Amino acid sequence: MNNKALILVFLASLSCSFILVKSPEKVVQKGLIVDLDADQGVVTSQENKVEKWINQSSTPAVKEFVKRDEGRKVKGSGRPSLRSKLAELNGHNTITFVKQELVAHDEDAFDHILTGSGYTWLCILKAGKQSGELKDVNSFFGNLKNGGNYEGIWGGLNDNNSIWMGSRNGITFGRWDNNNPKVTATSVLKFEKYYLLIGRMGKGTDTVMLSLYLNNGLVPVVSHPFPVNKLANSSKLAIGQERDAIEHPGTESFIGEISRFFLYDRPLSDQELNKTAKTLKKKYGIID
Repeated sequence: MNNKALILVFLASLSCSFILVKSPEKVVQKGLIVDLDADQGVVTSQENKVEKWINQSSTPAVKEFVKRDEGRKVKGSGRPSLRSKLAELNGHNTITFVKQELVAHDEDAFDHILTGSGYTWLCILKAGKQSGELKDVNSFFGNLKNGGNYEGIWGGLNDNNSIWMGSRNGITFGRWDNNNPKVTATSVLKFEKYYLLIGRMGKGTDTVMLSLYLNNGLVPVVSHPFPVNKLANSSKLAIGQERDAIEHPGTESFIGEISRFFLYDRPLSDQELNKTAKTLKKKYGIID
């Protein structure tokens, strides 16, 4: 092959490489304190079990979510598993949780989102068959206080995979009441299908709105008022269960997969929410 032909081959391959380069996603950065991306920052063992999930936010509230052995009868049994390059997720990775968890060990990093700043979380999730150990409490994240009146925020699935979210202000004890509303949708997640779930809590120290969205950032599937308590004291954030439940790990945890999890320490505007939802749905191939 002569030099001219070699140059042409080189230019063609270079051109192809430029075509294959993906432009960075355009998600809102202001207030983004947690960005867990199964495509990066996942540290695994030789058995493909997740040892830690590193926060990709440029302004992280915590640096990493790590395995939690305390309370487990079998050491390491609480670690989820990494699945790579799935066609049904446009080639992206996901992490499989079977009543397992990863925990950020900072008691105070997320207190302010419950006591006035508000929050927005977004999650690319697939539901499995829930175990139903505690009826209709199968949580995929939460930072409830580990004791007292269990204030904090959380999201989960009922036993039939209908979706819910909630905030708990710590004024009263009870799984569900006016201070601890279960904001529940009738929408049921199908097995083997990925969804975009979104929860938003308004900013303020009086009564704000909790809103739950499914596969869009325009119209919530359900909303409910929530009385804010400025003295609430939530706890460590766990991914895969509702809290750092060392006394009964896994009992209130979900079965399924998480490919991406965002948490903002403010309520995104309607415009920001809609734009971010569209971006994520396109990236991960989420179909209504």
